Amino acid sequence: MKEKFRETMSRVKEVISRYPLVLVMVILASAGAILMFEYNNHKALFYIYSKFTICCCLGISLMFAMKMLSQRIGRSEFYETGGVLFLIAFYFIFPEKEENFNEVYGYIIIVTAILSHLLVSFAPFLEKEKEHSFWQYNKNLFVNIVLTGIFTGVLTGGVELAIVAVDQLFDFNFGEKIYIETFYVMMIFGSVLVFLLFDGKGLSHLEKHDEYPVILKFFTQFILIPLLLIYVVILYFYSFKILINWELPRGWVSYLILAYSIVGILALLLVHPLKKDHTKSWVWMFSKLFYYTIVPLIILLFTAIFTRILEYGYTEPRYFVLLLALWILCIVFYFIFDKKSNIRFIPISLFLFGFFALVFPYFNSFSVSKRSQKAELLKVLSENQLLVNNKINFQKKVNDTVVNEIANKFEFLAKREQTDFLLKLVDSKSQKKYVDEKNFWIYSSNIRNMFENVNKTKSTDFYRLALMSEKKFIDINGYQYLFDLDSFNNDSEKQINGDLFHITEKSDDSILKITLNNNENADFTNEINSLLNQHKNKSGNVNLREISFEKELGKYQLKVIFKSLIKEKSARNHENIYYDHAFLLIKEK
Repeated sequence: MKEKFRETMSRVKEVISRYPLVLVMVILASAGAILMFEYNNHKALFYIYSKFTICCCLGISLMFAMKMLSQRIGRSEFYETGGVLFLIAFYFIFPEKEENFNEVYGYIIIVTAILSHLLVSFAPFLEKEKEHSFWQYNKNLFVNIVLTGIFTGVLTGGVELAIVAVDQLFDFNFGEKIYIETFYVMMIFGSVLVFLLFDGKGLSHLEKHDEYPVILKFFTQFILIPLLLIYVVILYFYSFKILINWELPRGWVSYLILAYSIVGILALLLVHPLKKDHTKSWVWMFSKLFYYTIVPLIILLFTAIFTRILEYGYTEPRYFVLLLALWILCIVFYFIFDKKSNIRFIPISLFLFGFFALVFPYFNSFSVSKRSQKAELLKVLSENQLLVNNKINFQKKVNDTVVNEIANKFEFLAKREQTDFLLKLVDSKSQKKYVDEKNFWIYSSNIRNMFENVNKTKSTDFYRLALMSEKKFIDINGYQYLFDLDSFNNDSEKQINGDLFHITEKSDDSILKITLNNNENADFTNEINSLLNQHKNKSGNVNLREISFEKELGKYQLKVIFKSLIKEKSARNHENIYYDHAFLLIKEK
């Protein structure tokens, strides 16, 4: 037992000396995740720690890639310093304020994370031609990741159960904090440490030649390939259905074809060493036929993609789907026509495609999407004759489907900081009434309300009106008591000077009612409904200077202040009225 402990500690020391920056990133990521939990209710700090944690998590794979590269060609300080500088620059890509963070930054994070993992797969082989060593290296990484997942899951569950046992048996009353923080530490720090322990002696160990794992062959031969055969049969039958009915393919078929292609390429990579084994004829046959089975599906894939793009224009998701389709096309042509094909081409080409999509000037996913949606917006406005002297005519009668399309494109472009372009389409009168340049999100969501003559159609399935108060502070001047209604449960009670106030929220016949001493009551339902009805012809967010109502109740004066009032109506005509962040002020008359 003592010998095993010494051996384990020796391996831990070896990991620390070999991967110091990887472990620094792991420790910082774990600390960042804990701080995110600690400051969950503090928006500004939570956002800062979220950005920090994302960058550190990204740094784990990046620093591992740099270490693998430096183990091959040296100059570890140079590459690791470059990695740190990249992470610092990446942190400042994000906006300073949380409200400016949108899906664009989500795409950047996801694609960059994929690129960093792809870099791990080929970084040590940029100057090395031994294909089998490349396969062994990635196979060992794959096996280590699977084992890490199993070990980390068992270890995390065991530690959590141990804490529960101590808590219950010895009455420590730890609370949920210790469980969540333990989970973060085990899943981030613990998983990476286990993975590095499996790594052995580094690159030399990972690329070492060994026997093909039996479990990998079983998984590929009896699970992965049969599933691929089921997929390809379904896709071919669907292709025949399209040809017979002469109809355009459905949009989601592109995702099925991409899934079939990518999983098939993965299966080919897993069985690659068996291609030269003449006793494994099934591998040879699958390797030969797979790329040919994709060729007809690629035609269907591009038809489905361009059907959506030509109708609605480019967005980032459509751009990435098209990019993946082009990458698969390159892979198919490469492995069909190049007799000396090398499997390194797969991760390296995908990395280059992804890098192009993120940073290449003018043609990156974000530039293309913005230009496309600007053109689509102008096209919709022109087709519906809504432009007068290059300004939108909000008085012209127009269907609500068109208004929704315009509003969606406004919101899309507003989130991508195209404010100047959008403002040029709106006359000065409408700008003064609706545009708040400090918070342009309000304008983009309220573009529907700027159209004064909207023709309702049956396509409108959902209605939502949100009255938003512009007042940032609660004025309690003259009032003695303030209660946050969000802190009360339904049917709550509060006692003031011996008088009992009973607060009822969302009952069958009222939205907000306050009863004094189980006798008199002040019901605010009519006032709330009346205010909502004043704006019934609008939808989305509507800004009001203040949302408040006053009533007398016995010897008291009441005032209710709302930060928002929301009315929603579903396709089944079910109506729901509710509010967020409401306050009750009370004073004696």
